[in-house]
Amino acid sequence: MSIIVNKNSKVLVQGITGSEGSFHSAQMLEYGTQIVGGVTPGKGGTLAVDNKINVFNSVEDAKYATGADVSIIFVPPSFAAEAIIEASEAGIEVVVCISEGIPVRDMALVKRVIDQNETKLIGPNCPGVITVDECKLGIMPGFICKKGNIGVVSKSGTLTYEAIGQLVNVGLGQTTAIGIGGDPIIGTNMTEILSLFEEDGETEGVVMIGEIGGQMEIEAAQWAKDNVTKPIVGFIAGLIVVVAVIQLDRAKIDDPVGAISVHGVAGIWGLLAVLLSNSDATMGAQILGIVSIFAFTFIASLVVWFILKAIMGIRVTEEEEINGVDVSEMGMEAYPEFTMRS
Repeated sequence: MSIIVNKNSKVLVQGITGSEGSFHSAQMLEYGTQIVGGVTPGKGGTLAVDNKINVFNSVEDAKYATGADVSIIFVPPSFAAEAIIEASEAGIEVVVCISEGIPVRDMALVKRVIDQNETKLIGPNCPGVITVDECKLGIMPGFICKKGNIGVVSKSGTLTYEAIGQLVNVGLGQTTAIGIGGDPIIGTNMTEILSLFEEDGETEGVVMIGEIGGQMEIEAAQWAKDNVTKPIVGFIAGLIVVVAVIQLDRAKIDDPVGAISVHGVAGIWGLLAVLLSNSDATMGAQILGIVSIFAFTFIASLVVWFILKAIMGIRVTEEEEINGVDVSEMGMEAYPEFTMRS
């Protein structure tokens, strides 16, 4: 058993004739994924991936001809939302979108459409899904996986691979590994994936990895406490960032997105931590590295911002600043779950 996809999944590749789509389609075929067709408007009737895959002009045509029930999308972000909607409207049950940088407004529309059509979307901005030894959808390296009974769900693509690698190193294989994506609006959240793993008879435990931004992981953990009987391992990191945010706030230093804490304080710790694992490293060299990086970043940023200020300006209006740029630019709040305390 598995979740999302398996060896019987019939897969379409939207954007199969592009460089990314063609390359990863070949990788997926080699892994054993059953790709039954590709979609590129205007190239219907041709062949792709070393003349192995038929190309269709639309998802509707491809689904009618092949009986596909899964689609994976490799198209530029400006066209990705339209591609997701096309697959959903055509009746594709599972859509995996690898594309990164889809505008939030576009994804808001996508979310309404897939909910209405009951389409399961994985992503966007994700590494994909892999059911070990059965079906690989996306850019995950299949060779690092091992068949087993542990499910993996992660917002981070890189940490998905890291979790798989560490599981294999201790002799634990995987049922299905899923990178759900880290964008503000995604198709399937962690709670939904945990529910699927709970129902899967082959999965005996789950590794769950989150990222900063939002509270999806907190909600999933709370839900799992009452609804999941299988053991869950969660990777918790970022203590230094939390402490730094609190201290910067107390010092009244404006850091609304946590950039100083995440990239500055955590970056400094990363350089100093080298001393714990590399006997050749010296404190002097690491401190010199910290100072050098800070100097370069400060000077380069100062020059760039000075040029931008001279050419186009860098401040929004006072009204937009008070209301929030997320509202004025996107028409929605970036973090609606956060509220002001009086």
